[in-house]
Amino acid sequence: MIDKFDRKITYLRLSVTELCNLRCRYCMPEDGVCKKCHDDILTEDEMVRAVEAAAAVGVNKLRITGGEPLVKKNILSICERCAKVDGIDEVCITTNGTLLTEYAKPLRDAGVSRINVSLDTLDPDKNLYITRRNSLEDTMNGIRAAIDAGFKKVKINTVLIGGFNDDEIYNIASLTQQMPVDVRFIELMPMYNSGDFDKSAFVSCEKVVDTLTDAIPVFNDGVAKLYKLPNAIGNVGIISPISSHFCNECNRIRITADGKIKPCLHSDTEISIKGLNKDEMISAIKKAISEKPQWHGDLSYDERSKANRNMNQIGG
Repeated sequence: MIDKFDRKITYLRLSVTELCNLRCRYCMPEDGVCKKCHDDILTEDEMVRAVEAAAAVGVNKLRITGGEPLVKKNILSICERCAKVDGIDEVCITTNGTLLTEYAKPLRDAGVSRINVSLDTLDPDKNLYITRRNSLEDTMNGIRAAIDAGFKKVKINTVLIGGFNDDEIYNIASLTQQMPVDVRFIELMPMYNSGDFDKSAFVSCEKVVDTLTDAIPVFNDGVAKLYKLPNAIGNVGIISPISSHFCNECNRIRITADGKIKPCLHSDTEISIKGLNKDEMISAIKKAISEKPQWHGDLSYDERSKANRNMNQIGG
């Protein structure tokens, strides 16, 4: 389906849970989230129905997100059923990686073709600070398990935070020289005023380019500008939603775990699909696409996101 700004919407990000086994400071509060009643969360059947409805209007790529999707008890069934939906060519998942040693091969068998793993530091102490959990070893083992499971693409997502991990840019990027992964640096988004990061934390991804002086530009892959280090197996990407937004090329919509379509990550516009049949979901998705804004507006430390949700409540 084409929106009113001539963008072809082909990509759905479906959050299956707001819950997570980590407490990353830019994503959710230290004490976690208030668990919603079971009846307030999309059922598995409703999630699959939503994917079928999205496919009916032209969506062919699905990304499963959370929270942490692998804490969802029926995650394998959700992935397997969604992968079989007519029109869906690719099912991907974004995870913190801590449970991948158990789930990597079953996810591959369930039809998931790509995995993104969130990793913001290679320093155990800093990882404990940012995630509020001792999780670095589990995440690194999870990345290796995903590679061993035969995923055709494993990507590492690193949120660039000034004063926290901007001194690790080269070390993190060099993972692309050590294993068959892509590393993507993503600008910190001002989702909510947690008080954990001051203005200096919001730095442009241009700092990545300035740091990786021996990296060679290769090509662009969707929203990411790609570079390659000498003798690297994978690429380094930079994603700049703040300093250089890509709204004109945005091809996605989001559905939250509690059944709200968000036409834009940073908009407070939400359209409920909870309890709808497939035809009603199709109508709701069409409405959401028709209401997709041209761009998300100015975003900065002083201009906060209008999403009115924490990141874990939307889907990373």
